[in-house]
Amino acid sequence: MSSSSPSSPIKVVIVGAGFAGLTAAISCRERGFSVTLLESSPTRRQLGDIISFGSNSGRIFLRWPGVEAALDPLCHHSDGLNFYAYDGDFLCRQVWDSEKEWGKRFNGHRGEIHEVVWNHAVSLGVDIRLGSKVIQYFETESKAGIVLKTGERISGDVVLAADGVRSLARTIVLGFEDKPQSSGYAVYRAWMDTDKLKENPLTAYLADPQVDHHEGWLGPDVHFLVATLQKGTKCSWVLTHKDTADIEESWSAPGDIEDAVKAVEGWAPIVHAIIRATPPDRVVDWKLVFRDPLPTYVSPQSRIALIGDAAHPFLPTSIQGASQSMEDGVTAAVCLGLAGKENVQEALKVYEKIRYERVHAVQQTGVTNRDNWHKADFDEVKKNPASIKLPRYDWVLNFDAQEHAYKVYEETAKALQEEKTEVTAAL
Repeated sequence: MSSSSPSSPIKVVIVGAGFAGLTAAISCRERGFSVTLLESSPTRRQLGDIISFGSNSGRIFLRWPGVEAALDPLCHHSDGLNFYAYDGDFLCRQVWDSEKEWGKRFNGHRGEIHEVVWNHAVSLGVDIRLGSKVIQYFETESKAGIVLKTGERISGDVVLAADGVRSLARTIVLGFEDKPQSSGYAVYRAWMDTDKLKENPLTAYLADPQVDHHEGWLGPDVHFLVATLQKGTKCSWVLTHKDTADIEESWSAPGDIEDAVKAVEGWAPIVHAIIRATPPDRVVDWKLVFRDPLPTYVSPQSRIALIGDAAHPFLPTSIQGASQSMEDGVTAAVCLGLAGKENVQEALKVYEKIRYERVHAVQQTGVTNRDNWHKADFDEVKKNPASIKLPRYDWVLNFDAQEHAYKVYEETAKALQEEKTEVTAAL
């Protein structure tokens, strides 16, 4: 299992320039691979609101020169989260101090963080091609590639498909089309300036230029979280609620202030005040979709691998979707580097084996966290407020995907080869 030489680099085609695709591209370039990154959008979009990266992905940012310094002014810096019942009663405060030994967290605007990572990828020489709509994937025993809407075919040694929750690549991996399903929940999301919050005595404290605030209100089958950052000038809030709308058309649409207010009818006045301070064009109605767990992330010829949401969509309550996408990108690159150009099929199989059980275990925390809040008996919660604190698992957060991949690659590859030998002998 030799590393590929600079004179004959592994040629990697990556589809999708989200955090999974960009992390994979950066990690592959760090190892001297030739990388072509295809993004369907004609521009690098600045869309989104708050996104959270735990210390497990924070350590990936920290390895990239200059990225931490660029992210710090953009990110949220608080040491905890205040919890309230929906009627306004204070429940408890959860602090993150004990996690400092695990590493640094980065929470901020999705578009702003994305721009920093994008710029780092460009600085490393990643060939990013905007306006490149992929309409087909293909593979043979010796190569894999894609077909663009323009008819252009691009091929390489492997394709890493980071094409999101509506992934086209899943079809070639599974052999059939599987459609996303509704989770039964949706989120109103907003990102805004704090000017209107400053005008209301109920909300003015949130715009404190000295302190970043993070607060949450929990009620039956609904929760509302708000965070302020960038010296009290920016605010983001999310309202998760039951939803039965069809997701076939779109899972993202403009949100309605009055509908959001109705979702928290009878709640503490401050929650209504925050929502009503939001400019109408800053609210998004985001349907939370899921996919049934896949039997595999790798195509039949083992030249195409799914990464990020294409492989495993996460609920926001896991607070790990973006982090696990980054872990995928790093792990795939490490495996390719260790396997070398002649063994990229082995590399993708090992990538899948390393990631599969961990990803599914972390995914499940999104369900358990959500249900702990949404299905709670609030009379009991007020007797035991600590019961609604978010579990913070060291096996999730105190994890180094790069170090782990280097550590287990050889033994994992050997185990897969032994499995293959046993199956062949049994035939």
